[in-house]
Amino acid sequence: MACHPPGSGSYAVVIIPLRTSLYSLDALRFYLWIKRLKDLEKEKDALFTGLEILEKARYWYLQRLEDNRARQINTEGTNRCTAAEARSCLLRSRMHRVNGSLGSIMTEPNVTSSCNRSLPEAAADSDLRWQNSVLTQEVGEKNRQISLLELEKDALLKSLLDCRIAECQQYMSM
Repeated sequence: MACHPPGSGSYAVVIIPLRTSLYSLDALRFYLWIKRLKDLEKEKDALFTGLEILEKARYWYLQRLEDNRARQINTEGTNRCTAAEARSCLLRSRMHRVNGSLGSIMTEPNVTSSCNRSLPEAAADSDLRWQNSVLTQEVGEKNRQISLLELEKDALLKSLLDCRIAECQQYMSM
């Protein structure tokens, strides 16, 4: 089972020996249970990290609100455009993007539908996706190797043909 001490980036692993064979049903259940606990620990760590980031973001937003109020009070009588306003526009567009991303995380249908599935199904789906991407990369690499071998074969056939033509020409010139 993974234990994550606060402030540490590593996990402690506990190995519990089984009295049965590795291939027994009990060993498989135990392995899946440990894997489920590890995945839950990782999810908890990701949620805590997100919560810390959200707390920092909340503080940052509050600071920007105070700055905005101060600028509003100072600029009520002026109509000048400044570089600060251009920076403010860029910052505003970035904040809209972040707000939209956070909103989509909470309302995305894939997030809620994956919660309805059982954990082994979600893990199996994730494993299959990973295996698919690895196999796709391997197939691409094999295709590149096949193409190189075909080019090499064509070059060898051409050189063999050139050698035979040269032999025939030598034979005929005799």
